[in-house]
Amino acid sequence: MILGDQLNPLHSWFQSTDTDVLYVLMEIRPEATYVAHHIQKIIGIFRGMRMFFDELNEMGHEVRYFKISDPDNQHSFYENLKSLIHDFGVQFLEYQEPDEYRLDELFKSRFAHLPVQVEMVSSEHFLTSRIDLKETFRDKKTFLMESFYRKMRKKFGVLMEGDLPIGGKWNYDHDNRKRLPRGHVVPVPYKYSHNVVDLYNEINRCEIDSIGSVDATQFIWPGNRKEALDVFEYFLNHLFAQFGRFQDAMSISHWSLFHSRISFALNVKMIHPLEIIKRAEEYWFEHQQQVSLAQVEGFIRQILGWREYMRGIYWAHMPGYESLNFLRHRNPLPEWYWTGDTKMNCMSKAIGQSLEYGYAHHIQRLMVTGNFALLAGVDPDEVDQWYLGIYIDAFQWVEITNTRGMSQFADGGIVGTKPYVSSASYINKMSDYCMQCHYNHKDKTGDKACPFNSMYWNFLNRHRPLLNKNPRMTMMYKVWDKMSSENREEILQKAQNVLLKIEEL
Repeated sequence: MILGDQLNPLHSWFQSTDTDVLYVLMEIRPEATYVAHHIQKIIGIFRGMRMFFDELNEMGHEVRYFKISDPDNQHSFYENLKSLIHDFGVQFLEYQEPDEYRLDELFKSRFAHLPVQVEMVSSEHFLTSRIDLKETFRDKKTFLMESFYRKMRKKFGVLMEGDLPIGGKWNYDHDNRKRLPRGHVVPVPYKYSHNVVDLYNEINRCEIDSIGSVDATQFIWPGNRKEALDVFEYFLNHLFAQFGRFQDAMSISHWSLFHSRISFALNVKMIHPLEIIKRAEEYWFEHQQQVSLAQVEGFIRQILGWREYMRGIYWAHMPGYESLNFLRHRNPLPEWYWTGDTKMNCMSKAIGQSLEYGYAHHIQRLMVTGNFALLAGVDPDEVDQWYLGIYIDAFQWVEITNTRGMSQFADGGIVGTKPYVSSASYINKMSDYCMQCHYNHKDKTGDKACPFNSMYWNFLNRHRPLLNKNPRMTMMYKVWDKMSSENREEILQKAQNVLLKIEEL
């Protein structure tokens, strides 16, 4: 059995053909509807699965495919497998380890009732096992990503000279926080123009609810390994040299800037993380005059460090992680998160882009949409559902640790050492969003004051009993305490008005 995020033609399963082996892929309703997914995410996964089916057939493998519209599709992994076992006289079932806890538990409980021997095998994708991170930090209170990242650099010999990092530093993050200068040339993003009208219509006929939009005549995302590698090579040749420098920047005019946009292809396993890491390292060695060490280190850290680290956090702390709510936030997500219809330009652009493309880069997710939700005290359950549905690269193992942990601080500090909150000053520093906004990013109070400002100080004041002893929050509490009592009261009153009228912002 092959899942929709296991589209890896290099898996050992497929390296020889055997007519006694039957492969099965299934498009089933529960997987398309457990949250309201972006239509491009549904199309992207289904299209990738169908292209993978064609590839396996061309390789000579026996494959059974259940389309979402097939009348004999029972829309259940268990029921479809049971039918195949009966029809083909199957004696043995193998499946690759699922990335998501819910499927892992489902398969273990349901497949035990199948009348065959069942075995789970490796997906042969990740660079660590599910338990490696937990074992690395055994008996430690915190799991420091930087320590894990250095270990991974040494283990795989990436950007290393013996036991020391090339250039003498492990991390160049400090060099990679630049705002995009006005008029700076940004190459056009690499986009496909696939016609997916038939698939789009089929999904609609099956009444699969979705969010977002798509131009079904020009679907932009890769559908197989070759297409994914083409996107990556374009990144190396046209974007890599400025990726790190502007990886945190945000722009009204450029929706993907210098980002590679390979996360979807990585997360459905069309491409392997180590081949991407090694190719990036190789390209840097060959083009050091054009690509600085800071650019390649920043890119590799996202995959070799952060991606593997977040997966390790997920398996170390599930299932309890998905119910953590350290700050006890219970407010609903504003309705305009589903439309982008707000006068806050940063929110309108980040949400609008997400609805149009199923994509936003990490700072848009963390410091715009995530920042606002955290300041507004939104229930992390609702934030999780939104992020999991709206982004084409979102699967729970990577989404929930970034959202509930890094973005919403609902885990109380397992992932992040402090809440990632800011006023409008950070957004103005890293983007041009504030230049065309209805609100004034400098004002804390008044009719045109940016909502982020009063909400920021209100957040700090409200959660002081929980955050006051955090050393990374000390400076901001000192700033708050230096304000006059009248000023503080005015800001808090403004914040209350903002929260009361949040749907009107």
